[in-house]
Amino acid sequence: MLKDDFSDLEMQRLNKLEQLRAIGQEPYPLRAHKSHTNASAVALFEKAEAEGSQEPVEVVLAGRLRAIRHMGKLSFAHIEDRTGKIQLLMRVNEIGAEKLDEFVRFYDLGDFIEASGQMMRTRRGEVTLQVQDFRMLSKALLPLPADKDETVDGEVVRHAQLTDPETRYRRRYVDLAVNPEVREIFRVRAETVKAIRAFLDERDFMEVETPILQPIYGGAAARPFTTYHNQLHQELFLRISFELYLKRLLVGGLDRVYEIGRDFRNEGVSFKHNPEFTQLEFYMAYADYNSIMAITEQLVAETAQKVLGTMKVQFGGQEIDLTPPWNRIQIRQGLIDQAGIDIHQYPDADSLAAAMREKGIAFKPDVSRGKLINTLLETYLEPIMIQPTFLYDYPRDISPLAKAKLDDPTTVERFEGYVGGMEICNAFTELNDPLDQEQRFLEMGHTYSEDEEERNPMDEDYLQAMAYGMPPNGGLGLGIDRLVMLLTGQHTLREVILFPHLREADDKPQEKKPDEK
Repeated sequence: MLKDDFSDLEMQRLNKLEQLRAIGQEPYPLRAHKSHTNASAVALFEKAEAEGSQEPVEVVLAGRLRAIRHMGKLSFAHIEDRTGKIQLLMRVNEIGAEKLDEFVRFYDLGDFIEASGQMMRTRRGEVTLQVQDFRMLSKALLPLPADKDETVDGEVVRHAQLTDPETRYRRRYVDLAVNPEVREIFRVRAETVKAIRAFLDERDFMEVETPILQPIYGGAAARPFTTYHNQLHQELFLRISFELYLKRLLVGGLDRVYEIGRDFRNEGVSFKHNPEFTQLEFYMAYADYNSIMAITEQLVAETAQKVLGTMKVQFGGQEIDLTPPWNRIQIRQGLIDQAGIDIHQYPDADSLAAAMREKGIAFKPDVSRGKLINTLLETYLEPIMIQPTFLYDYPRDISPLAKAKLDDPTTVERFEGYVGGMEICNAFTELNDPLDQEQRFLEMGHTYSEDEEERNPMDEDYLQAMAYGMPPNGGLGLGIDRLVMLLTGQHTLREVILFPHLREADDKPQEKKPDEK
């Protein structure tokens, strides 16, 4: 049982709970009667002050006890709700000696309390609730971690804090309870998603939902999680992308669609990878990758402006300006400039591998030309793309769902968006020729082995949908988690995902920093 693991300090809290019940106070009452948030109570009082009103401002407030200071016949406390902290003043003159003693004896940091009374301003100028009555709403049996003592006017005030990253991620509820800056990160995250929805809705996109459990996974280069449906006797996969289902909707006449939801990829965990993550994907009929570039930079910039009030953010010690237009680098020209290699001079994997070997560039052996080019991108181009940049025109053999360029069948109309040296989005001029798409799937089956992530399985139903006629279109996938990292200046996904996936507690190798290889 829970209390079997309690420490002496925690048993003291349990005893206080039992003593409260013994004097007729229920520590977990059925209802609360909160009339105002802390912020609205302060605003109401300040308005009354400004108007010169002599009418008392009476409120009922509720929140978690964050600081307590006892001073003989009076006690000060701070409670916190979602709008911030407010001071409580409990004096024996207003609540009586018995109630004041009850507060001193039975109330601890972390408890939820309801307090009623009149708003006032102390001699020091702090807007305060002068308490006339109070009661327990929820007794915290476990203390908030790592209490910190602070001396205020000669008195010791106790505050809670939590800084250990491992504990913060494993017990996010405690992290949120004691660290307001963490709550702010997730407020920004919620506002970011809201702003993205508003941006797309205003442009006549329809929000839809597609299957999470799929009989055939596809739409990205990733290894899936597998599961099994007992009743249907079917092996199923957690989706790695929304793409193929969203593009089916274009066939059905829904010309602009988007989805914000979870994808699942059975891959490594790092500062920028989590097995489940939040993705935005949208598809737009009669668009190509040029028009998708324009809407993407506008989407990100307007989201930052709406959420942060600025298009300039601090990330990695640098100021990044999200204002459109963003930089654009063609892969071929970028590699000529940065690596001294013209990939058009090396039309196959063997010749490109020889050129890379000659320059001392490390790469995995026996991989495709596209994967070699990707290695060059990671080595020479990603590190220089600090300011927002679109890297475009990718190898065909690692982009099976994108249209080839008219003047170069080995290259497709695809771009990835980079900010702070980190990829945040991926987009194509989408392939809508069902015969070409079938050939691409067949090529992928021949090129990659069964266990390679880039292998895309044949999806006959998707090909059949395309055969009914898919309009030309452009599509985008944007990582919400990485975008929130950027907007909040965080350098690991664990800071922007409420409950990140972690290794077992007894197997905790150090996480690599962003600048480590």
